[in-house]
Amino acid sequence: MIIEAYLAVAAEESPVLPTAAKVAERAGYSVRSIFERFPDLHDLQVAAADHAIAQVVAMSASREAGGDRATRIKFHVGVRARASDRWSSLWRALIANQSGSADLKARVQILRERVLSLMDHIYEPELSTLSATERKHTLVALEALVDVESWVRMREHFGLSVDEACAGWVQAIDRLLPPTPER
Repeated sequence: MIIEAYLAVAAEESPVLPTAAKVAERAGYSVRSIFERFPDLHDLQVAAADHAIAQVVAMSASREAGGDRATRIKFHVGVRARASDRWSSLWRALIANQSGSADLKARVQILRERVLSLMDHIYEPELSTLSATERKHTLVALEALVDVESWVRMREHFGLSVDEACAGWVQAIDRLLPPTPER
C-alpha cells in the first residue's frame, strides 16, 4: 500500500518526488510507519521503481509476441502504450532524479535494456537480415521512437488520442524495420 501510495502521489506531482508526509497521508499510515518499512525515501523510490519494472515485464510477457509483422508491431505498440500511460509520471521522476542516485540510474538502465530486449525478440525476423552494427542502430532508433517521452509528447503536446498515437508508432516502426524475410 505504501508503494502504491507513493506511485499515486508521484503521478500527481511528477517530476517532484513525493514527501513522506504525502505518501503516508495517501496510504492511511503515519510517517513513522513509512520509515519503519523503508529506512529512507530513497529506498522507497527504488522499491517503487522495482515494482514498476515488474509490472512492465509482466505486461510484455502477458501474451505471445509471435505472428506476422503487423501482429507483432501491434502487440509491441500496445505494450509500450499501456506502459507509457501507466508509468510516465514515475519515469519522469526517475529521469529527473537519477543523477543523485546510482540505484535510480541503474533502474533507468534496466528499463531501457528491457525495452531493447523485447524489441530484439519481437522483431527478430527483420533484424536477422541486418549486420550487427545495423541491428544495433535500428534497435537504438526504435527505442528512441517508443520512449515514454515520445508517448507523452504525442499525447500531451500534440493532443493525439491513444489510437492516433498508436497508429503513429505502428507506421513509424513499420517504416524503420527492414523487410520481413520470406520463409
